[in-house]
Amino acid sequence: MSRIGNAPVPIPSGVNVNVDGSLITVTGPKGELSQRLTGALEVTQQESTLEIKRTSEDKEQRSLHGLYRTLVNNMVIGVTTGFRKDLEISGVGYRAAKEGDTLVLSVGYSHPVRVQPPPDITYVVETPTRISVQGVDKQAVGEQAAKIRSVREPEPYKGKGIRYANEVIRRKAGKTGARK
Repeated sequence: MSRIGNAPVPIPSGVNVNVDGSLITVTGPKGELSQRLTGALEVTQQESTLEIKRTSEDKEQRSLHGLYRTLVNNMVIGVTTGFRKDLEISGVGYRAAKEGDTLVLSVGYSHPVRVQPPPDITYVVETPTRISVQGVDKQAVGEQAAKIRSVREPEPYKGKGIRYANEVIRRKAGKTGARK
């Protein structure tokens, strides 16, 4: 029994949900998202809730039940409030800037690194050391944040690099002086 899959998805006012067979399309003030479900899941829509039920009890369908409920819930949250991942840059001379839509990172290389956003993602540079990745699709926001972080991952000795805002970097002790 899936506890997550059995919970109904609340639909706030201003959000339109269209169920066309196995394709669910959610439209809201921030945009539109769609997701195709597997054939063994049924979607029923009441006035302000959406319920996802499975038609068979085999192991694969039981495991996908909670997943698809969560994906549909994330679509509803994305088109109403959106998702955001915050990144912090630490290091002497490390900074970020925006040129149009392009994110320009100066993180210790001989050249600035330019990152182009996909069509549904926006980058916000709050300060030269804080970046925010925003969008309606939770997976796309996380993927872009990971791509920016991979430009210069934080190193364990001084902690220099790009890290998530709530990430804790485990620090290592450096070399100790050799005694003679």
